[in-house]
Amino acid sequence: MSLHVVNHPLLSHKLTILRDKRTSSREFRELVGEIGMLLTYEVTRDLPLTTREIETPLCPMTAPTLAGKKLVVVPILRAGLGLVEGVLRLVPSARVGHIGLCRNEETLEPEKYFYKMPPDVAQRDVLIVDPMLATGGSACAAIACMREAGCRNIKLMVLVAAPVGAARVEREHPEVPVYCAALDDHLNERGYIVPGLGDAGDRIFGTL
Repeated sequence: MSLHVVNHPLLSHKLTILRDKRTSSREFRELVGEIGMLLTYEVTRDLPLTTREIETPLCPMTAPTLAGKKLVVVPILRAGLGLVEGVLRLVPSARVGHIGLCRNEETLEPEKYFYKMPPDVAQRDVLIVDPMLATGGSACAAIACMREAGCRNIKLMVLVAAPVGAARVEREHPEVPVYCAALDDHLNERGYIVPGLGDAGDRIFGTL
C-alpha cells in the first residue's frame, strides 16, 4: 500500500491538541497549518534537484536548487483550504488550484461544482490536500479530475485517514501515494473517522 504515516514527536503532539474538542477554532486553524507544513516536509522529500552557480560571501559554488516546474497545491473545498498556508510556507513558489466537490444525493458519489487550476497544471507536480480521508470518495474524485487534466505526478496529503478510505484510494489509484499524520480506527455510522477530529471544516472555520 502506498500509505505513508509520518511519525514525528511534534506531529503527534500537535495532533493530540487538534483532536481535543476543547481546542478553539483559532488554535485549530493554526495547528492545521503547522501540521500541514510538517507533512509537506516529508511529501516533498523526493522533489528533483538541479544546480546553479552562486557566490557565497566567501567563494563561488555550484549549489542545489529545485528543478523544473514547482508544485501546484490543490485543496478540496472547503476544509482543504486550511492546509494550504502550511504548504506555501515551505514552497512559496507553488501555485494553488481548487476543486469543489459535493455529494449527489441520488448516487451518493461526489460531483464537481468548482474547478480552477493554473494553465500549466499538467506540467506540475500535484499535491491534493484535505484534512480527512474518510470513505475516500472525495479524494478519488479529486484524483480523477487531475488525471483528466493530464497530470501525471499526484500525491494526496491528509491529517487523519481511515482504513476504508486509504484502501479505496489504493484500489482506484494505486499509483498515488498518500501521506497522513495518523491512520485511525474506523468510520462510525455517520461516516466520521473515529477517534478522528470531528468535522474539520466546521472546526477550521468556526461553523459548528
